[in-house]
Amino acid sequence: MYSGSSDGEGHEAPQRKIPPASSMLWVRNLRRFIGTGTGLGSEALMELETKRILLDIFKEKQRKTAEAGTIPSFYKKKPEEGSISHRVQRLAKYRFLKKQSDLLLNADDLDAMWVCLRENCVIDDATGAEKMNYEDFCHIASVCAEQIGPKCRRFFSPSNFMKFEKDESGRIAILPFYLYVMRTVSLTQARIDMSELDEDSDGFLQPHEMEGYIRGLIPNLAQLRDIPASFVQTYCRIAARKFFFFCDPARRGKACIKKVLLSNCLQELMELHQETEEEVTDTEQAENWFSLTSAQRICDMFLALDKDMNGTLSKQELRDYADGTLTEIFIERVFDEHVRRSKGGGNTREMDFDSFLDFVLALENKDTPEGLTYLFRCLDLHGRGHLTTVDIHTLFRDVHQKWIEGGNYELCIEDVRDEIWDMVKPVDPLKITSTDLLNCKQGGTVASMLIDVRGFWAHDNRENLLQEEEEPEEE
Repeated sequence: MYSGSSDGEGHEAPQRKIPPASSMLWVRNLRRFIGTGTGLGSEALMELETKRILLDIFKEKQRKTAEAGTIPSFYKKKPEEGSISHRVQRLAKYRFLKKQSDLLLNADDLDAMWVCLRENCVIDDATGAEKMNYEDFCHIASVCAEQIGPKCRRFFSPSNFMKFEKDESGRIAILPFYLYVMRTVSLTQARIDMSELDEDSDGFLQPHEMEGYIRGLIPNLAQLRDIPASFVQTYCRIAARKFFFFCDPARRGKACIKKVLLSNCLQELMELHQETEEEVTDTEQAENWFSLTSAQRICDMFLALDKDMNGTLSKQELRDYADGTLTEIFIERVFDEHVRRSKGGGNTREMDFDSFLDFVLALENKDTPEGLTYLFRCLDLHGRGHLTTVDIHTLFRDVHQKWIEGGNYELCIEDVRDEIWDMVKPVDPLKITSTDLLNCKQGGTVASMLIDVRGFWAHDNRENLLQEEEEPEEE
């Protein structure tokens, strides 16, 4: 048989052996070179270093978790006053707010924008209104950027253009757009000012911080420029209380800045920018809580009720509020629910000025959720979260007594109770909740009928009162 040998003798040629890799000099040198890390490159070295750091962090976190137990830490202590961390935090906050303030349009910028809008708009032939389409909008944006700077460009975005009502030609009026720019600038400036006063930077204002913000606004409000210096502190206290009544419903003693900015209270305060000569009537000033007339009225009212001049009101003194038309049981419930006991101990309670402001705000804003919540706690005699027919009968009994003492006609309490039930139309026919009062849109009227004989008289004579209001208009 042929063996395949080349020499023809039938013996196989010996196979050539390959030495092991470990014995090869170039392999050993390559492994040694890679092991030092010098040949990996900067990216690979950075990756290794990152893995090492993350591993150390993970091990440290595991160690701290084991030492602290199974409950993780959820509270981080704020830096101490005067510490380096506190100083760094305040400096960072100051620089951030300064940068945001520099990005705002000032009064001259707003005037220049209004001029640009009027010079580059078109007049609607039908209405005479000044309008602009999207091409005009983009052109005005370029002109404003040249004259004012890039800080106005954010107002000329396509999304902002789409926010406004357009006519059949796709045009928007320039006045609503300009008012939108002004309001945005005003709210942003207000937020910056409030954030500067927020000492602990938690997004909430405490009473003294809110009073400081209002004090800083007084020189810029036309209707408050002549306020007596001796009355400034009291005014700020009265004004700040309304913000906390509506923006701090849980009574935690701090109001969220975002909620303050979006509240009607700030808009009402800013109405004092108007000059008194510009058709601001005495009635409008009295209805505005922040007007000087209103603040003086409330202060005088408190001083008149405080017969013993001790700075607080007793139950007997508060009974003279509104010429004594409030019921005895309501006064008792106000002290039970909204007046704290005296610090000296005992069962005596006196209403301080802040509690009196809440009391007045609730009675003057009965139709609001905040005012109705305040009053419902007083109406809920047993704290059950709802009113029964027995509660309505008990509450109205005092109103009925004052009604008869005033020389009015006799009425049936059960009929009034049924009328209240028909007005509210509660979900549960056996009880009325605060939600039912809010949903029926007549909660303020119902509350007035149960706590104030004058409120019941106004409801009983509502048709005559409505006719008296309409007669001057017809003339």
